[in-house]
Amino acid sequence: MSELAVPTEGRPTLDVVEVRRGAFGVHGSGDTSGFGGLVRPVALPVAAERPFGAVFDVIADEVEAGLTARDGAFSDSVERVLVAHEELTFVVRREHLLTFMSVLRDEPGLRFELCLGVTGIHWPGDLGAEFHAVYPLLSITHNRRVRVQTSCPAADIHLPSIVSVYPTNDWHEREAYDFFGIIFDGHPSLTRIEMPDDWLGHPQRKDYPLGGIPVEYKGATVPPADERRSYS
Repeated sequence: MSELAVPTEGRPTLDVVEVRRGAFGVHGSGDTSGFGGLVRPVALPVAAERPFGAVFDVIADEVEAGLTARDGAFSDSVERVLVAHEELTFVVRREHLLTFMSVLRDEPGLRFELCLGVTGIHWPGDLGAEFHAVYPLLSITHNRRVRVQTSCPAADIHLPSIVSVYPTNDWHEREAYDFFGIIFDGHPSLTRIEMPDDWLGHPQRKDYPLGGIPVEYKGATVPPADERRSYS
């Protein structure tokens, strides 16, 4: 068994939050995709309780000790801990994100020297926390990985920039801003990085229109995706 292998007997690791049917969310009998009978559950990890298993308890202990040394508390910073797919994720309150990241980087027992970027997520159904940011980190010293996740509401799409802790996150935060509209407070130059400067909106949000360009194929014109026939 590897260092990261986590026993899961007797405890649930995933919670089914939604069941999607068909290929495109079509309702009724109009799905002509051939996947009308497809049933796909959407499952998210549930909050884990100690012991987390394997090396994950060691990491959590080091994090708790590092936060305590900085006059912080684990319960104040961390909303919950997730253990799924042999991954450890700390869900951190956004106001404690900078301190938490500093602990991961600086504590000798952690030494997560490398942050591999940030991924934006838009979950319109997660009321009060519609926008999430996920940070994968790697400890070169200890050859370990961990993930940090935080969130903010659609009414206040602000997260602290971690560029002061991990400078290489500069362009990654710009990309998350460009595609999701997440504002990273304290970023040295939060501007678009892939879309044109005058682009309207943020194209990876769930409510962003599909758009498209009409395509002609053998005399037949295929309209843009958002103008095609609705089967619902």
